[in-house]
Amino acid sequence: MTETLFTPLKAGAIELKNRIVMAPLTRNRAKNDTPGPLQAEYYAQRAGAGLIVTEGTPISPTAKGYADTPGIWSDDQVRHWQDVTKAVHDKGGRIVTQIWHVGRVSHESLLGGQAPVAPSAIIAQSRTFVGGEFKPTSEPRALEESEIAGILEDYRVAARNAIRAGFDGVEIHAANGYLIDQFLRDTTNRRTDGYGGTIANRVRFLREVVEAVAGEIGADRTGIRISPWSKANDVGLDSDTPALFAAVIDVLNEAGLAFVHVVEGQTGGPRDWPEGGIEALRARFKGVWIANNGYDRDSAIRAVDSGAADAVAFGKLYISNPDLAERLAADLPLNPLPVQGLYGGGAEFYTDYPARAA
Repeated sequence: MTETLFTPLKAGAIELKNRIVMAPLTRNRAKNDTPGPLQAEYYAQRAGAGLIVTEGTPISPTAKGYADTPGIWSDDQVRHWQDVTKAVHDKGGRIVTQIWHVGRVSHESLLGGQAPVAPSAIIAQSRTFVGGEFKPTSEPRALEESEIAGILEDYRVAARNAIRAGFDGVEIHAANGYLIDQFLRDTTNRRTDGYGGTIANRVRFLREVVEAVAGEIGADRTGIRISPWSKANDVGLDSDTPALFAAVIDVLNEAGLAFVHVVEGQTGGPRDWPEGGIEALRARFKGVWIANNGYDRDSAIRAVDSGAADAVAFGKLYISNPDLAERLAADLPLNPLPVQGLYGGGAEFYTDYPARAA
């Protein structure tokens, strides 16, 4: 009998050959903000996944927060991404790009000396990767309401560029304390205009991003990532997380998105949330639910078999196991998790992991 984890799944218009998803992994190897042959090789090696979600991909030069992350705002970037998507498709894979605006989680040296932007001028007690090392983030400035339309247009153009580049769709990054998440939570959003205050107002920016992206490429090729109880990048928990993210799920249901990708608990950390919290959101969502955070083979099989998730995303395990989906299906041993070479560099610790267990 084949466990459900290893069977096909359709997420909107995207057909997955199995329910194993490669989670986005920022690796800081895209020189000049552009992917190259190294990225094409890296992602093609991992085409056995039912779906690949790329590393976070900034939607504009002012959206980036980490050095050497590949953008998707220019024609040149689109051309280079076409090589990546072709390499994945030639191996039978499916790939979406995670479109990303970091908001306050950035450093002025990456932004031409300008301050990062955020819903409110509250500095993140966090760090970002600049010049080969991690440095504290810079103090942000609050976005003027008149600037928001331009950011929404950046999202729309990025989605259009993703399809031009050959991606099967996009994942909107609304998790881990980045710009959309900053708008959602009352710990980082102190605005008094139509984008702040009530939950309905704080969800507005998310709603408008979803409308811009889905309106451009179709809801059936649009997914989103959220992290309701994560405190990543000093975002802080909202004063009423269940009500806030119930409203978020309602927005996603209304839009009819292809999938929601959920960080369960702390990003890269404990799977802790109030009893029934994630489960209530799962029950509320009408589409494909991709679970993420600390899964192994057995727990992923149980989650999908039980209906707790439709698919499971793996991050760290995909760094050192390019053929993770195949290994999990055959119940083969895994390469050990890396302890070096995670951020920056070249092929070493990136495309040189063995593709089969010894």
